[in-house]
Amino acid sequence: MRVCQRTHKGLVRANNQDSLLVADKLYGVADGMGGHRGGETASRIAVESVIAALKNKTPGESALRLAVEAANRRIYETAAENESLQGMGTTLTFLWEGEGKALIAHVGDSRAYRLREGKLEQLTLDHSMVAELLRNNVITPEMAKTHPYRNIITRAVGIDPVVEADVIQTEVKPGDRWLMCSDGLYNMVEDAKIHKTLMEMDDEKAADRLMEMALENGGTDNITIVICQSEVAEA
Repeated sequence: MRVCQRTHKGLVRANNQDSLLVADKLYGVADGMGGHRGGETASRIAVESVIAALKNKTPGESALRLAVEAANRRIYETAAENESLQGMGTTLTFLWEGEGKALIAHVGDSRAYRLREGKLEQLTLDHSMVAELLRNNVITPEMAKTHPYRNIITRAVGIDPVVEADVIQTEVKPGDRWLMCSDGLYNMVEDAKIHKTLMEMDDEKAADRLMEMALENGGTDNITIVICQSEVAEA
């Protein structure tokens, strides 16, 4: 896959707690939480742990789950050993490219989207309080935008001794485009505008434009974008 990535601390936060996960056949994002040092540390550990755990492995669900568990354990143990890092955690959403397939691991409220044949689909379900209220029809999408609990996530890597990742396996078709992003993008830019941008621009220009729009609309959080595209077969 071809890949491009962007990350920015935004216009409000003092530092960037997001970490890019871009390595051999691994593409995604970790969005850290837990104070000035904690968030940065948690997301960095998550990325390092996943890369180490999956190096030279054949893509498969078991290896994927073990990699997320390893990241969770390392973050949890690091926090337990350092009082200033207690309570730190991170989202973790990434794609592992296999032969004709993609595996996606997901914990938290970062997202993975796929653009295929003109249709943009959110493949992951947000692990957040507001998302659960939406799925249960307790609130409307309009109410969700200003809900007082919209920043509370219900699952994260490193908060508890164990964590369960959502794992999605899907085929890869030539021309598929994949977007992994932190909530700093989709909270600032509506899905319809993300869709339009991906449809009208190549990956590099789309990444730049999505970042610009997130900043133009307030940039209230760290923003991380990873766009990758399956190679189109030669005619």
